[in-house]
Amino acid sequence: MDITRVGTKPSVKGPADWFTGAVRIDGLFDANDARRAAAAIVTFEPGARTAWHTHPLGQTLVIVSGKGWVQKAGGPVEEVFPGDVIWFAPNEKHWHGATSINGMSHLAIQENLNGKVVDWMEQVSDEQYSFG
Repeated sequence: MDITRVGTKPSVKGPADWFTGAVRIDGLFDANDARRAAAAIVTFEPGARTAWHTHPLGQTLVIVSGKGWVQKAGGPVEEVFPGDVIWFAPNEKHWHGATSINGMSHLAIQENLNGKVVDWMEQVSDEQYSFG
């Protein structure tokens, strides 16, 4: 058994190469020799979002608070609320974040494949984000 105490991992600012707007990442656990999954709570201020990206083994999001938007490439933007669970299939191009007027936090869980959990792509443009 291993217990990681709250507050032992520092919060980090979401890098500008991967996010638009103010984003905080609070890592919960990392993949290791016995566990492929890694998880973090990601908090988006209003207007903040990820860049387009994929995950080699998919990603599960659990909305913790606020109101957000998620979209897979070619699909509609979907509103998400606390308690909603979103699954992005392996290598499915997508983005997620807060709405333009509400913040949002989610638990993000993804698995490691050969040392990689994510492939970052281009930023979501203001035009793509301001769909309505």
